[in-house]
Amino acid sequence: MGRYAEEFHRSITDPEAFWGDAARGIDWYREPSVILDSSNPPFYRWFSDGELNTCYNALYRHVRDGRGDQAALIYDSPVTGTSRRYSYRELLDQVARFAGVLQGLGVTKGDRVLK
Repeated sequence: MGRYAEEFHRSITDPEAFWGDAARGIDWYREPSVILDSSNPPFYRWFSDGELNTCYNALYRHVRDGRGDQAALIYDSPVTGTSRRYSYRELLDQVARFAGVLQGLGVTKGDRVLK
């Protein structure tokens, strides 16, 4: 059995161990002590006591680790014929600028913004 097949099998037969191992590859503010909270079925919660910053994991750490110039997002629209590549560094800059716009509009931590 190949590595992918082994990991897929493990994800099905022992999901808590599989996802617990995967979670060690993430930067956490507070690492979770609970992998799967099954105390209120059918409303299961993964990593319920963990705390992280998704933007940090998606962008900042890649820039930090020297991958800032690699492609992070490729936008390619067959409808408009528009194509654009954003490096981790460029995308991080765009995210920071938009965060400034939201802050200027009075959005603060914990607010939910919908369109």
